[in-house]
Amino acid sequence: MAKVAVIILNYNGVWFLKQFLPSVIKNSVGSEIWVADNASTDDSMQYLREYHPDVNRIELEENTGYAGGYFEALERIKAEYYVLLNSDVEVSDNWVQPIIKLMDNDESIAACQPKIKSYSNKSLFDYAGASGGFIDRFGYPFCRGRIFDTLEEDKTQYDDVIEVFWATGACLFLRAKAYHEVGGLDIDFFAHMEEIDLCWRLKNRGYKVMCEPKSTVYHVGGGTLQKSNPNKTYLNFRNSLFTLVKNHPQKGLISVLIIRLLLDALAGIKFLISFEFSNIWAILKAHFSFYRSYSMTYKKRQNQDYSSLPHVYQASIVFQYYLKGKKNFNDLARLWS
Repeated sequence: MAKVAVIILNYNGVWFLKQFLPSVIKNSVGSEIWVADNASTDDSMQYLREYHPDVNRIELEENTGYAGGYFEALERIKAEYYVLLNSDVEVSDNWVQPIIKLMDNDESIAACQPKIKSYSNKSLFDYAGASGGFIDRFGYPFCRGRIFDTLEEDKTQYDDVIEVFWATGACLFLRAKAYHEVGGLDIDFFAHMEEIDLCWRLKNRGYKVMCEPKSTVYHVGGGTLQKSNPNKTYLNFRNSLFTLVKNHPQKGLISVLIIRLLLDALAGIKFLISFEFSNIWAILKAHFSFYRSYSMTYKKRQNQDYSSLPHVYQASIVFQYYLKGKKNFNDLARLWS
């Protein structure tokens, strides 16, 4: 069994493989490299066979998204640690070792991420994860270094190792034993928010989720779905609600969901003002899908302690950002559980 398996999920991403796979191979000495292909229709597999025959390949029969693709791949790969790496990520020298060292020294750490910076502007944090993920009490995610669409410049202000609420799926280190213990990724999510659901389940079992900024990678973003794509809006809103129902403590769940309905309606008004009608429809579709699936989603609540919410921001990040103008993580009022 390998110590570390780096798994790149690919869907029609041959150009990303050509651009970034060589850096992964060069900077991941001692790790197994895998490419799990989500039924691509481009020449991704032909490229791997011709130019990187030593890279392990898994060819899946259909595109089941991030959650389904990785779920299938991780059922087949044996390793102590999994690293789920987006195909549109450039890794740096020594990106694996600091995180593995941290996790080796503390068996309670089940997941960890590096510092994620923007590939297009390497002085900025990246949207997907920045320097560690958090959520507010209503389930809205944000990051140390990124709140909604505001990206902070990296001035080493978030270079300390800290426990976070969630770690980014763009570059997610997982302790395999803990991952399988909680049942792995939820394939019903397809894509987006599935890493937050996974991290929440791990935390509910008493595990830690960390950020280790000594490791740094650079993320392109939007490789499969652009940020403005209505389908991305649909998945984000629907899966956020799924995550709350699956993981939030029973006490206060209904009131949180009611407030979420109101806050999501405000998001719809924002899209209306911007004439983004397709995104309004995406929010409505997300809620209809959530209502239809509520009973099935509720049954997924695992038998564990739902009594507390560690590392959750106890105010509304929507209120702090839009009404109080708090754009940077360090500007937020210190209202943490």
